[in-house]
Amino acid sequence: MGLQGKKTRELYQRATKVIPHGVNSNFRYWGQDDTLVIERGEGAYIWDADGRQSIDYRLAFGPIILGHGYPAVVKAVQRAIEKGTLFAWTTPLEIEVCEKISKICKVDKVRLTNSGSEATMHALRIARAYTGREKFIKFEGQYHGMLDYFMFSNASVPLSAVGSAHNPINVPMTSGIPKGIVEYVINLPYNDIDRLEQEVRAHWGDIAAIIVEPIMGNLGSIMPQAGFLEAIRSLCTEYGIVMIMDEVKTGFRIAPGGAQEFFGIQSDLVTYAKALGNGFPIAAIAGKEEVMMTISPGHMAHGGTYSGNVVGTAAASATLDILSSEPVYDTINKHGKLLMSGIGELLDDAGIPHVVMGVPAMFGFALGTDLQPRDLRSYHKSDINLYEHLAMKLIQRGVQPDADGREPWFLCYSLTEADVARTLQVFEESLAELKAEN
Repeated sequence: MGLQGKKTRELYQRATKVIPHGVNSNFRYWGQDDTLVIERGEGAYIWDADGRQSIDYRLAFGPIILGHGYPAVVKAVQRAIEKGTLFAWTTPLEIEVCEKISKICKVDKVRLTNSGSEATMHALRIARAYTGREKFIKFEGQYHGMLDYFMFSNASVPLSAVGSAHNPINVPMTSGIPKGIVEYVINLPYNDIDRLEQEVRAHWGDIAAIIVEPIMGNLGSIMPQAGFLEAIRSLCTEYGIVMIMDEVKTGFRIAPGGAQEFFGIQSDLVTYAKALGNGFPIAAIAGKEEVMMTISPGHMAHGGTYSGNVVGTAAASATLDILSSEPVYDTINKHGKLLMSGIGELLDDAGIPHVVMGVPAMFGFALGTDLQPRDLRSYHKSDINLYEHLAMKLIQRGVQPDADGREPWFLCYSLTEADVARTLQVFEESLAELKAEN
């Protein structure tokens, strides 16, 4: 029996008649019987169309940093849109948001857009225009949005196809990518400083950018090993390459200034989305003045009809104010640490080898291994099927992480200690059922 109740199933069947596979993003499709229809969310909870409540650890893949329907953010948006939503001119809210991002993240200039994919797309174009070079380096298993250039050797590709770590093969994530695009993409193993240095020193004259997720947000929150981000920064400085920190997931989530603050490294360009608007669509490209000022009307293009719209900017302004004035990070870190340690202890008691990865605001764990994964290849040594089996038992009991262990557990400010206790109770019950089945 799947996750769908009667009303959810009826709504999903309606959806399939007008929407391919009943979803507007492939990542939301879990199959004919397990794809849910959600009617509402409040705080740390969501309710499906049959009224079944779940503690939400997916949080829309990370944007919900405060909580679903967070009153202060919703009211700020309601007030703002009464005056209109889009004008083809700059609004005071755009200025406010860019000022706040600049101050919090210690960046010189900011441009707003609507999604993480748009932000990374524009960042790559800026880097190419700034350097006059065309190729770029990304890392296996990292996801930078739905742009053809980035959709190679992501976390979902089969490990058997990626070749050797010394000479990786670019594996397309999807059909429909022009064959010639692969010539501009250099995929390397994450956390391999020697291989990175070798590639840069050999081909730096062709490399416009190195783009990196500082924490692997599509591989259970694998962390950078000591010196890896520093090596990227050093090589970019030495060879005139643009360092792009993709903070679509980490930005405003793991620290006020995101991964740049957390790891103490300033990139040339940085991309933000998700937690910036607590669920409202807004994103940003930011960075050093010299690089950002490559954008120039009539010379280097950046645009978007909805960039800086009132809905997104009102949400972002209110969200940033709350993040700056309330104990959001202390609260999330406290609860996240309780979950990480509690899950680890329960897995120990159950005799299941495991490693817990990431930071309290977005963490993951791998099963069937005692070795901390450092990249796409080592992550695949874990028991991915066992994780999914366990996760589905949690979801059936009203605790909802993603069933795919590559997606982290996200926490929001609204999550309480009682929610954490309930989660750990459900985790223990699910482990007991798993053990009984085996």
